[in-house]
Amino acid sequence: MNYNDDPNQVFPYQSDIDERQFNFPGYWFGQLLGPGAGSGPAIFPGSPGIFPGGGSGQQSGPPTTPPPSFIPEQQQFQTLAIDPGGIRGCLFRFTYIWLRRDAFWFYPTFVGRTSIAGFRWTGFRWVYFGIDLNQIQSFQCF
Repeated sequence: MNYNDDPNQVFPYQSDIDERQFNFPGYWFGQLLGPGAGSGPAIFPGSPGIFPGGGSGQQSGPPTTPPPSFIPEQQQFQTLAIDPGGIRGCLFRFTYIWLRRDAFWFYPTFVGRTSIAGFRWTGFRWVYFGIDLNQIQSFQCF
């Protein structure tokens, strides 16, 4: 077929019968995860509303209670780097994090290869927070 025969048809692949609309990124989420997967707001790993591991039964929202009222004592030994496998055991548990110049209660909901995300206690409420693992000096979970 010669597409130059019809001057009204600018793009030969467009026809009245086969018109497709791809709703990016919803289209791709739907293709990968099934119908309705891409219809919601943009979701990032560990953000409130999704658990990347899927089906674990854990909630990814903030805790409903404040963290423990004590501040744990930091161990004397220091590590050069925090391994994601080590801190993964603290998922969905109250965790005290020591940085070089700061320390705080944390409730991790996601552990990646180089970062961690979850909820940080401000003293009054939980706020969503993420940090690179190389910034963490030490941690202890409860």
